[in-house]
Amino acid sequence: MSHKFQEGMIYHKRYFPKKHDFAYKFFMIDIDMNSFEKLDNKYFSKNKFNLFSFNTKDHFGKNEDFKENIKELLEKYSIKATKEMRFITLPSILAYVFNPISVLLLFEENKPTFMIAEVHNYNGGRAIYPLKLDSKDKKHYKGKILKDMYVSPFLKAEGKYEFDLTYEHNKFSIGIKLFEEDKKILTSTFVGNSLVFNEKSIISLFFRHTLLTFWVVTRTIWQSLKLKLKGLKWNKPRSCDQIKRA
Repeated sequence: MSHKFQEGMIYHKRYFPKKHDFAYKFFMIDIDMNSFEKLDNKYFSKNKFNLFSFNTKDHFGKNEDFKENIKELLEKYSIKATKEMRFITLPSILAYVFNPISVLLLFEENKPTFMIAEVHNYNGGRAIYPLKLDSKDKKHYKGKILKDMYVSPFLKAEGKYEFDLTYEHNKFSIGIKLFEEDKKILTSTFVGNSLVFNEKSIISLFFRHTLLTFWVVTRTIWQSLKLKLKGLKWNKPRSCDQIKRA
């Protein structure tokens, strides 16, 4: 296994207090941490400008060494590193990116056992959620954790996340359900098919998704305006929601 891209669709649905849904095309870079040093090529770079790039400062800790940041994070949450780990995120496109969520997956015997979810909001905030993954069929994996950071002006800072994960050779999907006071408020799902990580795929993805990182932000603003017009209450972030938590 090595690096790959996951290309597909994001579907977002709100259930309460007003129904609202939307979908759009999306892709992510799926990084094999065992080959992290080989991530660079003609059109993809680490920590410098290119069509696509991965910037250490965008994720986890503050070290220049991304693998060192992962090591410190695993030690903080008392999670043992595994031989196979993968980091899935949206790459920077022409030096611009906003990552609502990225995930580090830890595998044992080719099965995901832990997931560390990194969630960003639009107010400079970041939260890290470590989840132990369980499965009844060894195909679909689930994890639960309490939410404690402001993400949307129409959601409370507190709640409960339920994650659903499927990771196969040619397919990846991640779903998030949000509950507030035991009531399901929304679901967000990304389902993607794998693409080979090479220069040809990068050029193809670039022309299909040239403004994706820009649209991630503008679509969110547009959908927020729609929800505001539907009469939803607008909440403000707390000071602790405007910092990058380690």
